[in-house]
Amino acid sequence: MAEKLEDLNLPMTVVTRIVKESLPEGVAISKEARTGLAKAASVFVLYVTSAATNIVKNNKRKALTGQDVLEAMKDIEFDRFVEPLTEALEHYKQTVSARKSAAGKKKEDMEDVEMVEDE
Repeated sequence: MAEKLEDLNLPMTVVTRIVKESLPEGVAISKEARTGLAKAASVFVLYVTSAATNIVKNNKRKALTGQDVLEAMKDIEFDRFVEPLTEALEHYKQTVSARKSAAGKKKEDMEDVEMVEDE
């Protein structure tokens, strides 16, 4: 658990990057606004985490999953975000799977190279 309240805030650099990518060209954002958005985003993350944790506890489980987060979003009445988040979760799972597959293939290729060298 976090020792200080500030430890629960999202990194300002991450928030700044997200905000700048979202703003139209030629629009700037003040430091005060970035700080406010960072704090609001941190509170939102804690709120969703709390709702997802309640789902986990109610189901007598110990691990919080992506599906729990999606269910929590419905519970806190952010239903309109569930579909895009579901798509993002599926994309993430596919990316992780592809990386694992590529890493396994690379390892096999390296083993083949070592076997050829031994011969």
